[in-house]
Amino acid sequence: MAALRLSSRLALVTGGGSGIGRAVCQRFAKEGAAVAVVDINQGAAEETLRSLPSNQQQQQHSLFVTDVTSSERVRSLMADIQAQFSRPPCIAVNCAGITADGLLLKMESDAFDRVLAVNLKGTFLVTQAVARALVASGAKTGSIINVGSIVGKVGNLGQANYTASKAAVVALTKTSAKELARFGIRCNTVLPGFIDTPMAAKVPQKVLDKVVQLVPMARLGEPCGGLFM
Repeated sequence: MAALRLSSRLALVTGGGSGIGRAVCQRFAKEGAAVAVVDINQGAAEETLRSLPSNQQQQQHSLFVTDVTSSERVRSLMADIQAQFSRPPCIAVNCAGITADGLLLKMESDAFDRVLAVNLKGTFLVTQAVARALVASGAKTGSIINVGSIVGKVGNLGQANYTASKAAVVALTKTSAKELARFGIRCNTVLPGFIDTPMAAKVPQKVLDKVVQLVPMARLGEPCGGLFM
């Protein structure tokens, strides 16, 4: 076991109620960070919170129910986190994401808008809010990690909205990195493949079977917070 590399750090994780987000919360807590678990689903966030190891004197965790597509809710989220922890998060991981799959010829514009709102706009709003708080605090350091997807690079049948959102997250992160570097804030994107999460469970089995055929280990990936370490 490595030393507690994140001791005394505060980490915000959106989409922390399940999948990769939950695994990231668990890993950060294991590494010594205090974790702000953010999700729109309170029950899922509570389940994640219960799973986190905690040193009661040095490491307090908390959950925050937030819709990341709302600029007002995200502003309130940051205010609530800073009120509770007396500081902004120095680590933020944007895991919140949804799918609304359908073939291009049949996809409704509402399905396109909903996926872009969560996956792209939500990432933008949280990145902006965290960066603003860090700059205002004079911290001169910080790390923002945005979860993209390999399909944002290679495309995927039935996911015009999802692939577009994840490709855009990469571009957003590159620009954020260029603008925020002078404040000591690092911005990076991670591009997971197909991971065994509740989101992947919504994908038709015949599609998953084809995906697995392309994976050398012939299986889906497992959620692992170490992906972001």
